[in-house]
Amino acid sequence: MNIKTKAALAAATIAFAPAALAQTAAPSAASPPAAAASGTAASTSFSDDDLKKFASAAIEINKIQSDTATPDTDKQPKMLAAVQKSGLPPEKFNQIAEAAQTDTALQQKIQAAAGASAQPAAPSGQTPQ
Repeated sequence: MNIKTKAALAAATIAFAPAALAQTAAPSAASPPAAAASGTAASTSFSDDDLKKFASAAIEINKIQSDTATPDTDKQPKMLAAVQKSGLPPEKFNQIAEAAQTDTALQQKIQAAAGASAQPAAPSGQTPQ
C-alpha cells in the first residue's frame, strides 16, 4: 500500500508542479490544443529515464509542498533544487507535467516510474517474490 500511496502522491503532484515551477522556468500561458490531440505521441517523446527523474522530483516536490514547517516563500527555491537534483531540466519537467495533464498513458507511465523509484530496498517482514 505504501508504494501505491507514493505513486498516487506523485500523480497528484503533476497537477501542482507546473504552477510551482512556472515562476522559475519558462512560463507557459495555456496548453495548445495540439498537445491534447497528440495524446500518446507525447508519452513516447519522453524516455523512461526522464520519467523516472520526473517521478523522483515530483515526490520530492510533494514533500516540500506538504511541509508546514517551511514558509511558502522558501518552498519555490527548494522545489527548483529538487528538480535540478533529479537531473531533469526544469523546462523538461514542466513539459512532462503539461503533457501528463491530457495524456492518460503518460500518467500511467509516471505512476509506474514513481512506484519503481519508491520501492524500499528491503521491505520489512516481507521477501520479494
